[in-house]
Amino acid sequence: MKPYLKIAESTMPDGTHYSLHKHDGKIYLKYNGFELMSTALTFSEQMLADVGCQSLLEGNPSRPAHPKILIGGLGLGFTLKRTLELVGRPATVDVAELMPPLIEWNRTHLVEFNGPLLEDTRTVIIQGDLFDIVSNKQPGSYDALLLDIDNTPDDLITAGNSRLYSAGFLDKLRNVITPQGCIAYWLSEPAPKFKKCLFKAGFTVEEFASKPHEKSKRSRHCLLLARRKPEKKPRRKS
Repeated sequence: MKPYLKIAESTMPDGTHYSLHKHDGKIYLKYNGFELMSTALTFSEQMLADVGCQSLLEGNPSRPAHPKILIGGLGLGFTLKRTLELVGRPATVDVAELMPPLIEWNRTHLVEFNGPLLEDTRTVIIQGDLFDIVSNKQPGSYDALLLDIDNTPDDLITAGNSRLYSAGFLDKLRNVITPQGCIAYWLSEPAPKFKKCLFKAGFTVEEFASKPHEKSKRSRHCLLLARRKPEKKPRRKS
């Protein structure tokens, strides 16, 4: 059996330990010793871009002249890669990533899998917390948000991420997208309680099942597509 070769590691201030491993030609990202993601299973990460960028495709008559997208969580770069493929030019793709080493690993160890994504002139890397980044943006800043931060709102990568699912932050998200914009969430499994929270926060919600790999027999991952509910027009007085 071929061994797992540790090629990089980093510990965050809160003690969270990340490590990057290579095995049988593939890259694996581990979080406190548990596998978080890998280059072997990328189908659902790419589908996140497919779902969230539906109206931003080149040739789509409803495509804005210059689409602006925010990806929450760089990961191994597969959502970013697919987004750049879909939206064409001109476009701006901001990527919020909390962990600096993961940004560096995408520039080094992962280039052989995804190419120089971070050097693309459309890509803007913002190192920081998604909560702070969104909170500092003007209303209508983005046509699409593609969020892949936690497994589910009940299975967080870091405890501080709980505020990303609060009613107050969902209100910020609704305001930061354009009226025709959308928010796409990657979840490791269906989260009906969170789906209800999105609805209560003023969104319509579509749910998509996604396979970990295109040849997988079971679709165990879940993608949610949220759009702002149309504002109710005031009734005219008779």
